[in-house]
Amino acid sequence: MTSRAPRSDAQANRAGILAAARTALSADPHASIDVIARSAGLSRRTLYGHFADREALLRELIVTGAQRFNALADAVTDDDARLALARLAALLWHEAAHVQLAAALALDEAHVEQTAEALAPLRQAVAALVRRGQLDGSFRTDMPDAMLARLIEEVSRTVVSRTDASAPDAAGVAVRTVLSIAGLSWREADTLLAAHPDITTEVSA
Repeated sequence: MTSRAPRSDAQANRAGILAAARTALSADPHASIDVIARSAGLSRRTLYGHFADREALLRELIVTGAQRFNALADAVTDDDARLALARLAALLWHEAAHVQLAAALALDEAHVEQTAEALAPLRQAVAALVRRGQLDGSFRTDMPDAMLARLIEEVSRTVVSRTDASAPDAAGVAVRTVLSIAGLSWREADTLLAAHPDITTEVSA
């Protein structure tokens, strides 16, 4: 017996729940199931028909969010490792800034292991980019590539959760912070971004 595809209204309800959860959690990372259900225009019972509990909903948000982040890594094609890292950092910041508190929730200690697993393609892309930058002399070489990639990941995690997304040039601050960990001085980072202003301006439109 073949399983049926979900009905279109069920799919719409599920998508609406996820969208409402992202919005609600961006305003309050402790938003309850009741708040999320009301935001989606659904009853609590209907929400539980799609997700067994709040944690199951959070897990689904992490997976769907990770898919979007992973896709961004494929969109970066710069040959210059410095430009590639800067562009990737800007794109990731832009994506996370829209749902900053929800993104921070996905990166907290309770969910970091699952998030790391879901973001495996992105992590692999960053590791490959770090190796390329070290080989061509763009990035620091005073530590192994795996350690540097991990530091970039941890700093990016902190930037997402701690930087005010509404602050002036928040994307530029995020990008400069990541570049500094990779080994660029603040002057080098400024010069790079001044020569390629599209990196930060294209994501703030």
